[in-house]
Amino acid sequence: MVKGSVEPELAASSTSAAGLPAAAPAAPAPLPGDGATAVPKWFPRWAREFAEQYYAGSTCVFIFHGNVHDLVRQEESQPGTYGSVPDFLATQLFGTWDIVLIHDLSYGLRMAAGTNRERLRKMFGPVSERIGEPKTWPKDPDAILALLDQLFQKNVMEEDPERRVNVGVIFDHAQYLMPTSELSQMAGPQGSRLVRLLSWAQSPYIKRSNIAVCMLCDRLSELNERLVGSPHVAAIEVSMPDAPARQAFSQWFDGRDGHLGNLTNFTPTQLADLTSGLSLVSLERLLARAEKSGIKLDANSLKVLKKGLIERQARGLVEFVEPPHTLDDFVGNDGVRKRLIDDAALLAKGRLDAAPMGYLICGPVGTGKTYLAECFAGSVGVPCVKLKNFRSKYVGETEGNLEQLLTVLRAMGPVVVVIDEADAALGNRESSGDSGTSGRVFSMIASQMGDTRYRGKLIWMLLTSRPDLLPIDLKRQGRAEVHLPLFNPIDETEVRYMFKVMGRKNKSDLNPDLLPDGLAGKNFSGADIESVVLMAKRNALILGHENIMADDLKQALDEFVPSAQGLEKEKQELAAVLECTSMSYLPQNWKERLAHPNERAKLQERMAAIRKLIDD
Repeated sequence: MVKGSVEPELAASSTSAAGLPAAAPAAPAPLPGDGATAVPKWFPRWAREFAEQYYAGSTCVFIFHGNVHDLVRQEESQPGTYGSVPDFLATQLFGTWDIVLIHDLSYGLRMAAGTNRERLRKMFGPVSERIGEPKTWPKDPDAILALLDQLFQKNVMEEDPERRVNVGVIFDHAQYLMPTSELSQMAGPQGSRLVRLLSWAQSPYIKRSNIAVCMLCDRLSELNERLVGSPHVAAIEVSMPDAPARQAFSQWFDGRDGHLGNLTNFTPTQLADLTSGLSLVSLERLLARAEKSGIKLDANSLKVLKKGLIERQARGLVEFVEPPHTLDDFVGNDGVRKRLIDDAALLAKGRLDAAPMGYLICGPVGTGKTYLAECFAGSVGVPCVKLKNFRSKYVGETEGNLEQLLTVLRAMGPVVVVIDEADAALGNRESSGDSGTSGRVFSMIASQMGDTRYRGKLIWMLLTSRPDLLPIDLKRQGRAEVHLPLFNPIDETEVRYMFKVMGRKNKSDLNPDLLPDGLAGKNFSGADIESVVLMAKRNALILGHENIMADDLKQALDEFVPSAQGLEKEKQELAAVLECTSMSYLPQNWKERLAHPNERAKLQERMAAIRKLIDD
C-alpha cells in the first residue's frame, strides 16, 4: 500500500521548497495491520482515525486533543493492560518503527519504547548515527526542534531507500511548546517554532518519508490557532471512554487477583452505566480507594465520590444540583408544572427520544425560575448541574474552559444543564471588544445545543427574566425549544398555598389560615412571599417561640415594602407572554387576553413603549 500517491514528475523533481533533493515515493511505514482498514478492531476510534489519515498521506503532523491524559488499553489480550496515550502511540501505532521519540518541556527529548529494553537498544544505533547520542541532546526546545529538523532532512536526503528510517515524534503537553498567542507576540522564538512546525506539515517530501509528528494537548483552544487551523494539520479528538471501555477497565482492575466482585456491590455492566462521565483515571481512583480501604463501593459512596471526581474533571466549572424538593413542591403555573412532570416521567422510562433539546424558563424577577429548575432536578432522576462562570481574562482560556465543560457533559449524558441569567452568561454573536471571545463562546454553545445526536442526553435549561435579550438562535426550535413562562400567584388560594410551601422550604411551620384576607391583590411574587415568611420567622424567634403566629405574619406583612420597579416588571411579564410556545402554559387571564384579535401586536407595542420610557 502506497502512502500518499505522488505524480511521477513531482517525485522526480530535483529540489524541494526548502532546497532539499526530492525523495522517491516510499511505501508507508507499517502500522498494526499494515493498512488503514486492517487496523485491529480493539484499537480506540481515535487510533483508527489516525491510521486512515496517515495512509492517506495528506499530512505528517497530527494533533491529538481532549482526553489525552487518560488510561488506554495497551494490548489485545483479555483482560489486557492499561497505560498512557503516549505509551500507546510508541508501543502500538509506532510499535515496529525504527525511531520513536517523545518530548515535553520537563524532560526534553528521549527515546520511547515503553518498557521494551531490547527495542530501546536497537533504536539507539540509528538514532545516534543521525543526531548523536541521547546524552548530547540539548534541553532547549528550539534547539531540539532544530535537531529534529536535521533528522528529518537526513531521512529525506538519503539516496539509499534501505537506509531510510521510520520516525515517529510525540510532543506531550504541546500547548506549552506552542501556546495560543497574538500575532504581535510571534516575532521571536514563538514564531520560529510555528513556522518550523508548519513547514514540516506542508512539506510533500516529509509526508512521503514515513515521518509522523504527534502533538498532544488537553484543550485544542490552548494550542496556537494558526497551527490548529492549518489545512496541512490533522486534529483528532481523543474522546472520553464509553460504557464498554469503562466495563472492560473495571473488569481488569477488579479481576487482577483472579476474583471479580471484591471491590464493588455492582456488576461490571452496572458500574459502567453508573460511572458515565468519568475518565478511566477517575474510575481507577474509585476502585483503588475501595481496594485500599477494604470497603466495597456502594450506591451512596459512589454518588458522593463520582460527584467530586466529575467536578474535578470539569475543573470546578460545574456544580451538581441536588435539592431536597421536587415538582410536587412547586406552586402555581399548573400548565408549566404538568409539562415538566410529564417530561420527567418520560426520562425516567428512558424515552430520551421524546425529550426536548432544551427549555427556556422566563418571567419577572422573583417568580421562582431557579426554584423551578431545582424542583425539576429533584424529580427528573438524572444528574443536574449548574454551569459556573467559565469566562477568563486570559487569551484562549475561556474557550478552553467551555471546551472542557462540553466534553465532560457529553460523556455524562443524560444530564440536565442549568444556566442561570442566560442572557448574560451566553452572550451573542457580537465580539463586543473582547477579541471575538463572546462570539466564539456563543458559537460553541449554540452548536452543541443544536446537535440532535444529544437529544435527551444534554437537556438545557436557560433561565432569564429578559428573554428578549437572548439571541433568537438559542430560542429557536431544536435548541431551547420549549418556552415556559412564570408569573406571580394570581388568586387567594394560590397565594396562601405558596406561603405554606415557603414556610416548609425555610423549615418553619406556617398555617396559611392565619393569613389575612386580600393577599391576592398585593401582586406578591414568590420571592416577596419568601421574604415575608423569613421576616415572620425572625419575629417569632425574637419573641421566643418556634412556630409562626398570626401576629408575626401581620407584623411582617405590614413592614414589607415590595420593589417599586413596576415598569421593569411589566416589561419582563410581557416578554414572558410573548415568548411562550404553548397556550396551555399561560394562566387563564392571559389566555383570555390573547384570544382577542391583534392582542399580541398590542403587547409588542406596549413592550416597545416601556423600553423607550426606561431607556429615556
